Amino acid sequence: MRESRKFLLMAAAFLACFYFPVELLPFRNPVFESLALVRWYAREHVFFCLIPAFFIAGAIAVFVSKSSVIKYFGAEAKKIMAYGVASVSGTILAVCSCTVLPLFSGIYHKGAGLGPAIAFLYSGPAINVLAIIMTARILGWQLGAARAIGAIVFSVVIGLLMHLIFIKEEHSRQVDGKFQFAEEKQTRPLWKNGMYFFSMVAVLVFANLGQPPEGNTGLWAIIFNSKWVLTFVFLSFLGFMLFRWFNKAELKKWTASSWGFAKQIMPLLLAGVLLAGFLLGRPGHEGLIPPIFIERLVGGNSLFANFFASIVGAFMYFATLTEVPILQGLIGSGMGKGPALALLLAGPALSLPSMLVIRGVIGTKKTVVYVSLVVVMATLSGIIFGMIAT
Repeated sequence: MRESRKFLLMAAAFLACFYFPVELLPFRNPVFESLALVRWYAREHVFFCLIPAFFIAGAIAVFVSKSSVIKYFGAEAKKIMAYGVASVSGTILAVCSCTVLPLFSGIYHKGAGLGPAIAFLYSGPAINVLAIIMTARILGWQLGAARAIGAIVFSVVIGLLMHLIFIKEEHSRQVDGKFQFAEEKQTRPLWKNGMYFFSMVAVLVFANLGQPPEGNTGLWAIIFNSKWVLTFVFLSFLGFMLFRWFNKAELKKWTASSWGFAKQIMPLLLAGVLLAGFLLGRPGHEGLIPPIFIERLVGGNSLFANFFASIVGAFMYFATLTEVPILQGLIGSGMGKGPALALLLAGPALSLPSMLVIRGVIGTKKTVVYVSLVVVMATLSGIIFGMIAT
């Protein structure tokens, strides 16, 4: 199939999701919720989340030297540097579990070790400063602090465990010649590439900046009120740099690489969102599994309650910051503090759509182990926090 035809098919599918008249359908059931969720996803997350992420991933693949990625994130890199940087990446990227996927795929295919790449994959959506602040303000400082500490520890521990579990495969991957390169000659000064990437990340961050809690008049509120101005400024600066610093051949390679990530990831994401909507519905709306069923199973601090909360969090899709009001409603319905933390640690970092894409990048076995580690650690953390907080 020609690339132009693939692009037209994906564009047609996106427009169908964007304009689908779900209100006019004569039924209210899981099928409706599935279609409604995918329309919401197309409207809220494609233009300002995924498309910028695809372009950043494409830029990583084209303009970041493989020797640099291997130096700082490869299997032989200093562990403190590799895991330290990866574990706090979410403080910069206010992204959801799906938006981080193109970035994860980009650094992994560029030569990053499995451990640091997984630490980045988990931390991107989990260590969101705005979400942690919102958690502390709305759900209490204890839950906010536990979420922040747990997310940083999780990213490092899960990354290290993935590295140790698959150390033989990783060693073969790193030494088979695929990632062995001489230092590549840079066509631009480092500061120019740095400004180029900084501008793209700034567009991604400001375009997706969440609204502060009601009554907040601090810096967060000031920046939020100016988010589109800031987005336009950085977008204009990006356009200037592309026009002045890049040649046509480089821009062509960049767009081709970004399109490659879009082809790989978008179909799986939309399929996963459809399935997630069918099973769990949208926030405040019922899918195949009734919310009351979930609420009754996550009360108290039992092993089952924490495990169930972790499983639900892992499979359910949470847009950035939406997990806080959802949890507020669940806690009001009797959810225990332990299961609440378990859901916070498993939910934002995972979702059914993201699992499908991760499987396409690192394979079924590694994906199953990664998801299992997140669920188990979230369960144990929930139990411990539930015992301390009561």
